[in-house]
Amino acid sequence: MRLRRATADDLDTVGALFDDAVRWLTEQGRTGQWGTEPFSTVPKRVETMRRWLAGEAWIAEVGARAAGFAAFGEPQAHIPPSDVPELYVSGLVGARFPEARGAGRMLLKHAETRAAEQGVERVRVDCYAGDDRALVAFYVSAGFTPTDTFTVGTWPGQVLELRLR
Repeated sequence: MRLRRATADDLDTVGALFDDAVRWLTEQGRTGQWGTEPFSTVPKRVETMRRWLAGEAWIAEVGARAAGFAAFGEPQAHIPPSDVPELYVSGLVGARFPEARGAGRMLLKHAETRAAEQGVERVRVDCYAGDDRALVAFYVSAGFTPTDTFTVGTWPGQVLELRLR
């Protein structure tokens, strides 16, 4: 698996990754995170993906196949502000095919590397904290520590951090 910088030309690729994740979550009965509509059909989500791709974004690939995507940028307005310099993971998704396993962790490790290169003190991310909190557990297993919780409407969220110093 290798990483490459994502560009605006990757919109369809990123959309397909998120669409596949929504499909998989829906098949699991886990619709609380992103609902059931494919990202590529929701104008607000397409605009979010475009914004991510206009900033610092990365794609993990296995051969020529996208295995994961991460965007680094600014947290949304409902996220408590940082008290120290940070790198924020504003989007992350992994593909569901077997060879893609580990893409999310690879992208998070890349976020840690980029943060160290920038001399910032931590990496933060937020995620869906509903159902069985499996997504929170994933980030914890990748070395992150839960910090703030938040709710947007009825959507429960968790902020996590990885301190670099």
